[in-house]
Amino acid sequence: MLSLAVTLLTIAVVLGTGLALWHLRATDDAGRPPMAVGVVHGCLGAAGLAVLLVVLQGPPRGVSAGAGAFGPTAAIMFSAALAFGLVMWSRRRNTPVVLMAIHSGIAITAYVLFVAWSSLS
Repeated sequence: MLSLAVTLLTIAVVLGTGLALWHLRATDDAGRPPMAVGVVHGCLGAAGLAVLLVVLQGPPRGVSAGAGAFGPTAAIMFSAALAFGLVMWSRRRNTPVVLMAIHSGIAITAYVLFVAWSSLS
């Protein structure tokens, strides 16, 4: 299950990076990424979060290394990133760049914590 969470969240991060770069390079509405790609990104991220929540119910990880709280903290931060993503989705094409920066900053921090936690036994 942990490898599934890693896979889903890694794909979501790669898609999110591509979406952010595509959006920031766009000069008008025609150059922006299609909404469907953002929906796929969000669905993969939400699915990865759901699998992570299931994994967190299992045996503790990283306690001996002092990183036992990384998994739960990553789940909380992924939830916050999901909330900001839903706000961005609800605004459609009028998304301020600051919302994208907050969403991506929270998601990147959560991903780094998650990868560190998942690498421990």
